[in-house]
Amino acid sequence: MTWWMIIRNSLRQHALSTAITALSIGLGCGLLMAVWVVNFQSQRAFKNVTGGFDAILGPRGSETQLVLNSLFHMDASPGLINRADYETFRKSYKRFYRNAVPIAVGDNFRGYRIVGTTHDLFAAEHSPGEPYALAVGDYFIRNDQQWNKEAVIGDTVARKLGWRVNQKFSPYHGLNFAEGQQPHKDQYTVVGILRPTGTPADHVIWIPIEGLQQMDGHDSQYAGDVSAVLIQMSTNTTARAFGMNSLDSIYNKGTDHLTFVKSTADVVARLFDRLGWAEKVLRWVALLVAVVAAGSVLASIYNTMNERRREFAILRALGAGRGTVFGVIVLESATIAALGAVIGFAVYAGIMFAAESILRNEIGVTLHPFEQHPVMAIVPLGLVALGAVVGIIPALKAYRTDVAENLIPQS
Repeated sequence: MTWWMIIRNSLRQHALSTAITALSIGLGCGLLMAVWVVNFQSQRAFKNVTGGFDAILGPRGSETQLVLNSLFHMDASPGLINRADYETFRKSYKRFYRNAVPIAVGDNFRGYRIVGTTHDLFAAEHSPGEPYALAVGDYFIRNDQQWNKEAVIGDTVARKLGWRVNQKFSPYHGLNFAEGQQPHKDQYTVVGILRPTGTPADHVIWIPIEGLQQMDGHDSQYAGDVSAVLIQMSTNTTARAFGMNSLDSIYNKGTDHLTFVKSTADVVARLFDRLGWAEKVLRWVALLVAVVAAGSVLASIYNTMNERRREFAILRALGAGRGTVFGVIVLESATIAALGAVIGFAVYAGIMFAAESILRNEIGVTLHPFEQHPVMAIVPLGLVALGAVVGIIPALKAYRTDVAENLIPQS
């Protein structure tokens, strides 16, 4: 009888305890992998969602709020940049940047944010190396001479609302939709639908900035104001650093009503640092589940030792050495852990698909469940090794089994 036959028979004989133990290990394994990978991929995705812009100019306030509002379309606008300040920046400091795109917010359609901007936005990259592209239709017509009541919508907006090109709609005031709310009188026509970007841009309805500034019901005294300016700095490293430091000095130290965000990526990194405690708690909880599950392997096998002493004595009588008995128990323990690791991949897949769906639908950030990560090998192999280690204790008990004593017929 081979080692594997002995192990298989034992697992069948104790199928219920084996299944419960393997499920416990699978839960811990899946949680550990998912926590690590979700944290890694979400940080990377958030840092990459710069919309192709290096910096932001906005009203005085929190840099985090400014980044979340301008790039992630998640938070309320901290205020407005008046027209005079915007024109001063655009004309007087052109030497410090290569492109600056104003945006204006304040309206929505059934919860999907409407953002006023210029055509220059679509010439930028929504993610490094990935420019905006249309799936169908055209961009809205807007230049210094004219603008039309046209809209370009993100892929999620099109799918969720079932919109196509030539769809007409009237915006609602505010960033949040309330049932019973009356829309603006202005009516817009969808002229283009963007290809999926895997960024918050998929959740946005884009219109000419003048359309939002001059929307029916908006205060005319703010018609020339903007919510923020998205800035692309020079590609030259020296010029870029000089421009960043110059604008930082001008706005963050020289004025009291505007904020210049030097690096959107740094702001996102600081945000994740502040949320790092939650990720650590989840990681420790998952690790605790895995360790407890490994302990259950020990308990499961150890508790069967008394009823299996006769089995081991017979094996010894048939010529099996102490080392063979010891090895069978250790391998059985590792096998249960390996079964748990396999279940862990199923748990991991379930968590990842759920997390991907939530982040994509709520924020627009995309995760990649099947993307490889070192933790997907380290955790399963580590748990199998841990299973083998905890199997040493019951294996030692089997190793010391007295052959003669346990072969005596029991009355």
